[in-house]
Amino acid sequence: MIYEATRESVQRHPVPTWFDDAKLGVFIHWGVYSVPGYAPRGAPSAVYSRAGQAASPYAEWYWNSLKLPDSAVRAHHRKTHGDASYESFAADFRKALEGWDPRAWAKSFRDAGARYVVLVTKHHDGFCLWPSAVRHPDPSRRDWNAGRDLVGELAACVRAEGLRFGVYYSGGLDWTFNDRPLRGVADLMAGMPDGEYAGYATAQVRELIERYAPEVLWNDISWPTGRQELFRLVADYYNAVPEGVINDRWMHRTLAVPLLRIGPILWLANLLVRRWMVQEEGLGSPPAPSVYDYRTPEYSSYAETQSGKWECARGIDKSFAFNRNSRPEDFLSHEELLHDFVDAVSKNGNLLINVGPRGEDARIPELQLERLRWLGDFLRDCGEAIHGSRPWKRAEGETREGVPVRFTTRAGILYATLLGTPTGRTVTFVDVPTADPAAVALLGDPRPPRAARVGDGDMRVEIGSNWPDRPAHGLRLGPAWI
Repeated sequence: MIYEATRESVQRHPVPTWFDDAKLGVFIHWGVYSVPGYAPRGAPSAVYSRAGQAASPYAEWYWNSLKLPDSAVRAHHRKTHGDASYESFAADFRKALEGWDPRAWAKSFRDAGARYVVLVTKHHDGFCLWPSAVRHPDPSRRDWNAGRDLVGELAACVRAEGLRFGVYYSGGLDWTFNDRPLRGVADLMAGMPDGEYAGYATAQVRELIERYAPEVLWNDISWPTGRQELFRLVADYYNAVPEGVINDRWMHRTLAVPLLRIGPILWLANLLVRRWMVQEEGLGSPPAPSVYDYRTPEYSSYAETQSGKWECARGIDKSFAFNRNSRPEDFLSHEELLHDFVDAVSKNGNLLINVGPRGEDARIPELQLERLRWLGDFLRDCGEAIHGSRPWKRAEGETREGVPVRFTTRAGILYATLLGTPTGRTVTFVDVPTADPAAVALLGDPRPPRAARVGDGDMRVEIGSNWPDRPAHGLRLGPAWI
């Protein structure tokens, strides 16, 4: 199919099967901000407090936080780095690349059971991880890059492991074009650069598409052109990468941007957004743009199964980029990680779990690698219930014994994943239509359990030994009635 630069044409793009089947992706936030690697501890929703971005736990926002006089980052920077500029950290980042091993990264992602990887190629600080041929209009910024093609090197290693490769690009913010400090949520739109930035961002994204053919094109915040220019870019991407997908953060430029730069209007907008987000109790999804393939709630999920595809993007701790201030209790527990992952999959979602490598040695910290291994161990046994699955007629349930359960289907087979370990060897699934108890299996265990229909549509399963030592357990229940 050939796509044209119209809303009707690009909206006909289907979500490719590979993305629906994938279920697990790895996000990578790694750049100059990874060298200081610091943010205050706290929930991501802290940015909706009165303190705003001064309380942001996102270490990738270090440069912006440094500009806010009341931020913890500014106090930390003065104490630790004195008068050093943010730009001075680039030399440390480039030096650490001497020990970078992209093959080891790619192998750890494959071993985790991930099916795709999304690398942050340019975050809000404008620092590029590839040698872009697109010239920055400010001559002092033309060397603001990694000095080598990190995007291409990682893409080759990721694809060598059989995974898909995607790129993140910060289209809505670039502090090398507009360095105004951002405090409130509405500031994100007000901070979008004017002038030459729209052409610069468009040219860079086109360059990323042409050089690396990314199967995921992940924009952030918003997009600096009008709607027609956006449709042209998306159509060209779909034509160049037929199996590609775009996320839902391509909100095109509108008249609201200049209006938000008027002091009273910006103040009111920040107040209204803050009150709304407190009511929502989470980061939720951004407003839907004119064109997208899937939704991206951040550090949150959906309570119900969604008809459209979605992806939960979150860090292993409270920050995307490496935060040396994080403590072990700030990281996802084994139970939280597996339960959140299975819950998302049962409701038509993927999990895009983020790693934040250190800037000083280009290594992924052990606490993060440990959690990737947890995912890999679980998926090696229970991946049959996850990869390639689709939602069942209901996502959630509870066994007769009180253990929460999530349901999925694959190739006409119903699967149940227990979010917890039963106290005994017997578990009873409620109202599960399966025709053949002999088909029941505990995934990862070659010994067939004893299964029988009981009552009105229930299925009782008794395993032959103790449950595996993990907080989630997958079972095949047999043919599903969809």
